[in-house]
Amino acid sequence: MTPHVEPSDAQRSEVAAYRPDGPIIALNLNRYRERAAYPPGTPHAEVSGREAYLRYGIVAQQAIASVGGKILWLTEARTVAVGCEHERFNEVVAVWYPSRAQFFRIEEFPGYREAFELHRRAAIDHAVLLLCDGPDEPVLTSPFA
Repeated sequence: MTPHVEPSDAQRSEVAAYRPDGPIIALNLNRYRERAAYPPGTPHAEVSGREAYLRYGIVAQQAIASVGGKILWLTEARTVAVGCEHERFNEVVAVWYPSRAQFFRIEEFPGYREAFELHRRAAIDHAVLLLCDGPDEPVLTSPFA
């Protein structure tokens, strides 16, 4: 199985072409490396994958806020109740964006791409990112409420 770390060009094009371009929730499923895989010579590289992801997260949170997005929910994933071991993840993060266009604009934030390339790549063993239609406001909702 090939680990997934970021979207392919085809996936980026599909996401960008989706209409209508209303609010979305990006559901991130992250599996971290036990030890971060930084390039040789990177200072302070002897950390866990989770710690490396937090380094990326500092910049990512600022980038998300800069486009009007908001982290709605973050929690540790503990057990695969349905599925296979390769579907095991360490963390689930739900991020609301006002539109798909704004989702793509986070890469324009100063330092975002560098943090992605260095820290997120060092941190992630496997990731899934699901883009879901979102509510007009940055809140978690339930059809049963």
